[in-house]
Amino acid sequence: GDALYRRLKYTTCFVLLLHCIARTRVSFFHITMPHTRPYIYPIALILIGAVLLADCEFETLAHLKPQASDETQARAVGDLLKRLIGNRASEFIVSVNRSLALENGQQDTCEIRSSRNANIAVKGSTGVAAATGIYNYLKYFCNCHISWSGNQLNIPSPLPPVTGTLRIASPHRFRYYQNVCTQSYSMVWWDWARWEQEIDWMALNGINLPLAFAGQEALWQEVYLSLGLNQTEVDMFFTGPAFLAWNRMGNLFRWGGPLPQSWHVKQLYLQYKILHRMRSLGMIPVLPAFSGNVPEAITRIFPKANVTKLDPWSHFNCSYSCATVLDPRDPLFQRIGGLFLSQLVKQFGTDHIYNTDTFNEMTPASPDPSYLSTVSGAVFSSMTSVDPQAVWLMQGWMFVHDPVFWKPAQIQALLGGVPLGRMIVLDLFAESTPAFSLTHSFYGQPFIWCMLHNFGGNNGLFGTVESINQGPFEAQRYPNSTLVGMGLAPEGIEQNAVVYELMNEMAWRREPVNLQKWVSLYAGRRYGSGHENLAAAWKLLFRSIYNCTVPHYKNHNHSPLVHRPSLHMATELWYERKDLLEAWRLLYSAAPSLMAVETFRHDLVDITREALQLLVSDFYLEIRAAFQNHRLPELLTVGGVLVYDLLPELERLLSSEKHFLLGTWLARARSLGLDAKEAQQYELNARNQVTLWGPSGNILDYASKEWGGLVGDYYAQRWSLFVSTLVECLDCGRPFKQEAFNQAVFQVEQGFVYNQRRYPDKPLGNTYEIAKRIFLKYFPQAMNRVSPAA
Repeated sequence: GDALYRRLKYTTCFVLLLHCIARTRVSFFHITMPHTRPYIYPIALILIGAVLLADCEFETLAHLKPQASDETQARAVGDLLKRLIGNRASEFIVSVNRSLALENGQQDTCEIRSSRNANIAVKGSTGVAAATGIYNYLKYFCNCHISWSGNQLNIPSPLPPVTGTLRIASPHRFRYYQNVCTQSYSMVWWDWARWEQEIDWMALNGINLPLAFAGQEALWQEVYLSLGLNQTEVDMFFTGPAFLAWNRMGNLFRWGGPLPQSWHVKQLYLQYKILHRMRSLGMIPVLPAFSGNVPEAITRIFPKANVTKLDPWSHFNCSYSCATVLDPRDPLFQRIGGLFLSQLVKQFGTDHIYNTDTFNEMTPASPDPSYLSTVSGAVFSSMTSVDPQAVWLMQGWMFVHDPVFWKPAQIQALLGGVPLGRMIVLDLFAESTPAFSLTHSFYGQPFIWCMLHNFGGNNGLFGTVESINQGPFEAQRYPNSTLVGMGLAPEGIEQNAVVYELMNEMAWRREPVNLQKWVSLYAGRRYGSGHENLAAAWKLLFRSIYNCTVPHYKNHNHSPLVHRPSLHMATELWYERKDLLEAWRLLYSAAPSLMAVETFRHDLVDITREALQLLVSDFYLEIRAAFQNHRLPELLTVGGVLVYDLLPELERLLSSEKHFLLGTWLARARSLGLDAKEAQQYELNARNQVTLWGPSGNILDYASKEWGGLVGDYYAQRWSLFVSTLVECLDCGRPFKQEAFNQAVFQVEQGFVYNQRRYPDKPLGNTYEIAKRIFLKYFPQAMNRVSPAA
């Protein structure tokens, strides 16, 4: 029925289009007032175009589809199943038939039914559709769960039967994944084994449009050397590995570098494997393209090049920032962009979709609309000169990040420099600050509704579940909507698995879910248990900490725990703390029988961590009040409990669970070094990113992590210095001076980055005993701090 409706609608619009063309005798730009009849038909043409666009059937995107054969995709899904469930994979009969999408209005579709010998037959229109169908079956028939923080795969035997044929289909052509920053905040130190696990997770969760950015610096190096730059000049351009995301966007240079040649070789090898696996599963990898950001040394070779030096970025000075941007009207722009893309396609092949971001958190040289449309036109032209079928995927972050510059005229000019349907805009922060409704659906360009959710890869329970349950459907209903997909765009991953599971499911649903019912089922399958406390705990979390409704709220971890101490720290919450504490009690009470379950063990640590983080805020307020009211005994008492008991207990708790270890992050970084010198460089990159983020704390604590090792040797040391400084100030009768403290605490922070201490990458201690001790000690205190009104 849907397919027939679309055919009838397109036929009608086409007939009207021909009629209007035949009747029109005027130019599209010829408007004479007050006589209106001359441009009635051109307006009709535009309106008909809007009707066509509103149904999101962009024929300009039709070529973006899996390249692998149906047989190859089916084999890849079968191999995925073997990695996931071992010998039980033989009980699934997997096939891929792309004609299944044609039968369902071009929608990615999977059909599941029972087969002979209690097997389950799975047929998908792509490998991704088949894998998604399998995970749907595992979740809702077998009560299983797969996540970054562990799997629960207690699969019944025999497999539960399916009555009739179960069909699932996505109303969204694209299901996008990653933020350009994810590459640095989470994936930078990954080896192939970890990438393989992630690509499996993508397929099982329906992702078909992932970024694939590894290895590009090796190609850029070849391009710039071929243009005449020397190796030193190229080395001065690249950052170290942990900061490459911002080097690629033109924000940052040199810091943490140079990149060793071994890095290029390893990343190229990794990229070949990543692309092969993604494509074999039926995904459409997004490759990088040229934005105009060039090494400063380009002017030595091309002294007449028309370049602009942009302002510093995010508290850096021009030693490491101030991008050199090549004017798009300069012929050199097309030459460099074409050289890079030619090399890229030669090495990696292409699926015809490329990402680049021209002005990420940087102000363009001019607000003139003609300049901005020329920029985007030149960027797009550099793509089509190599790949005539190129589609540009662009992050729309700048439109919400800098609304002072990006007014309607500027946005429309930038988007309008690319033919309609040849650019896809990522509405990056749509769950909190959607841009589609402010731009009339991006002025006709197709867009993807994205959940950003996480900044800097911070820990901390957080979600906007009501928004992601309703928002995508509101975008679909928006007048003349050009929505073509849904996406995940977190800066960092491996946190808050529940939010990502919900968001991935929304891409395959046609209406919002009952969140309380959904999360009850989630709790049961995540732990493989029907314990009533589990569902009750998650219901409380979903109505409180996971349901932030504060407009435009950004999920940086605002807790004083992970920020440089001062007398002016924020402690506001967006939820009722009693709900979090009761959920903590409920999960703790279920712990004795569930500690062998990896997902439960992780969540017990995570919610205990969150509760202690809440107590740190309480203790901070008491410390501040004691200092400001000159109550030295109270300051000594409260400060002593924080520094000598609460923070050490948190350190012990985190160190007992493998997903919360600083040592794992550092060990992965060191493992990529070819020798001791490279290993040390990578470790310094890793340490700096999660602490100072720059040479002098330029983006201090932006990428904070509550990890065992980091709490004890970094955060606790800062708090110890803060408390002792306040005590000394009261004792000596002098005021607290923040600037002097900042200079002193910087020595602590920098000392951690360079301390060369080895941190365990295996858990230490008994998680349950530590969690029990913390609960019995601190739960009553936490409840006493809940006001009666709460």
